[in-house]
Amino acid sequence: MNERQPVVLVTGASGFVGRHLVPALAHAGWSVRRAVRSPEGAGDEVVINSIGPETDWQAALEGVDAVIHLAARVHHKHEEHAVQLYRNVNIAGTLHLARSAATAGVRQFIFISTVLVHGRSNDGRAPFSENDVLTPRGLYGMSKAAAEAGLRTLARDTDMKITVIRPPLVYGAGAKGNFALLTRAISAGLPLPFAAINNQRAFLAVQNLSSFILHRLSHSDPASNFEIFLVADTEQVSTPEFIRRLATASGKNARLFGMSPRLLSTLLNVMGRQDTHDSLIGSLELNISKALATGWQPQISIDEGLRHALSDQGA
Repeated sequence: MNERQPVVLVTGASGFVGRHLVPALAHAGWSVRRAVRSPEGAGDEVVINSIGPETDWQAALEGVDAVIHLAARVHHKHEEHAVQLYRNVNIAGTLHLARSAATAGVRQFIFISTVLVHGRSNDGRAPFSENDVLTPRGLYGMSKAAAEAGLRTLARDTDMKITVIRPPLVYGAGAKGNFALLTRAISAGLPLPFAAINNQRAFLAVQNLSSFILHRLSHSDPASNFEIFLVADTEQVSTPEFIRRLATASGKNARLFGMSPRLLSTLLNVMGRQDTHDSLIGSLELNISKALATGWQPQISIDEGLRHALSDQGA
């Protein structure tokens, strides 16, 4: 008699990370139940119109062994007016889902947080590690830090294993934000003023994030109900080096020129692009030794990840 195929519920399944993770889970032998906002007709799916403190998860969690919570409110055009929205989705919504999962007998809960709970830069300091005192910036980072704290408390009162993953910039086919902006700029042959930037930043190929999630599903710590991990590619490189490698992967030349970091910082701030300043000019180094100590290794290098991102995007 065959054993029952384990079932995993993935929220945010139709988002950037979800579109890469779902097939990887299926290939690894999981039966994937996708939580989506509108019907897509793609296998086992449940429609969850919105995530918040009142969401009914009962049907979605029936027979589920593990939950991977990707869905979140990431950006809002008028962030200063969206405090309650971030609280409802990223904090109350996450904790309500986790409590519902524990009540339903779910064995594992994996929460995708963000490295922004540490702040936007570790310039002049040691690489961030899991034990650092958190200094989140912005509503998004603060909401994720609050959700982590709530999950830590929940883990004390349940048998469900909870894993928190704090990724840096995740890149791959379909990625948005600064990765998409850089890709378009390089494709258009635009000159980029980052040659004088001397920093070190962690990046994470979506394939490596997926592989770590799969690793946690089969290697959770029996002695602990709550674990946090910083996860990144093996190499941590400067912004101009990342751009050069992205250009090489796309078969283009990186048209980099030097502008003083102070002047570039001023221009970006004047343009209202503080997020771009923080994610391209400052350093963001991560100590990933805890993740490596579990036996996980990144599956692909930065160069391989960039080639996949561009070739898959064009497929």
